[in-house]
Amino acid sequence: MLLFPCPYSLYKPPSSPLFIYLSPTAYLYPFHIYIFQGLFAFHCSYSCSLAEIMENENQYQHVAAPKYDCLLFDVDDTLYPLSSGLSKACTTNIQEFMVEKLGIEGDKVSEINRVLYRNYGTSMAGLRAIGYNFDYDEYHSFVHGRLPYENLKPDYVLRNLLLSLPIRKVIFSNGDEVHVAKVLKKLGLEGCFERVISFDTLNSTNGSRSSDDEESSKLRDTSAEILDANSGPSTPIICKPFKNAFEQAFKIANINPQKTLFFDDSIRNIQSGKEIGLHTVLVGTSHRTNGADYALESIHNIREALPELWESDAKKPESVKLAIQTSVMA
Repeated sequence: MLLFPCPYSLYKPPSSPLFIYLSPTAYLYPFHIYIFQGLFAFHCSYSCSLAEIMENENQYQHVAAPKYDCLLFDVDDTLYPLSSGLSKACTTNIQEFMVEKLGIEGDKVSEINRVLYRNYGTSMAGLRAIGYNFDYDEYHSFVHGRLPYENLKPDYVLRNLLLSLPIRKVIFSNGDEVHVAKVLKKLGLEGCFERVISFDTLNSTNGSRSSDDEESSKLRDTSAEILDANSGPSTPIICKPFKNAFEQAFKIANINPQKTLFFDDSIRNIQSGKEIGLHTVLVGTSHRTNGADYALESIHNIREALPELWESDAKKPESVKLAIQTSVMA
């Protein structure tokens, strides 16, 4: 018995002489097989070449390109739940920094912080916009360095989900790289992402650019109510939800927004992402809002809500090799 490899589906009707039909769906081309002194030969009863048959076969193997080629993840309150308490502790630390390091009156910090966060995406970006100058590393050390990271536990379920995804994964966070690294380590998610885009990635200077112009100086001394009604000057900090932050992230990580799914807990970040072309998933609620293509109560629901992310690997074309079996008479 001899076996001859053949990259096509094999059909062998019971008639004689032996017929081989090669086709993705049905037999099309009959062949006679001859064995001459150990040599294997095809005799085609039609005027066609094997190359032509292969070209025809390839037409049936065409598979549409997957919808997504990148998954872009926020970190805080996205990869872990809001109930962890880190977000609340972070807010407390920011307000203490405003009082202790910037001299803002204690009875005003809560409202001012709320307005700055809403207008600028981060309190830090808002503080810089209205004229406060401070060292970025000192700020991050004060605000993130005292967070209760012990509240975060290894998330083996999420790790397995991420590692099973056949799509590249990238972190995009407004947090500094030290903070992001601590969170990923505590969650047991090290090695799950191709790269991390953090505050440090997008902001190379350390508070050297001053925003202490006349307008921002006036805003520093105003109430939260006036800040609330005033869009204020631009911030020197590059961060979500601003367009330039997304554009830089796309360039750095070679991301095509039209083929990227973006996960974030911030409605404003989601809306900005949608405006710039991303497909979006709002995490932390099951209720979709304007700009969100999907909504997940928890990141753990990703497989139930988006099973097609795993199907993309199964749809990749594969070459199939079968064997032609023939009898050889001595």
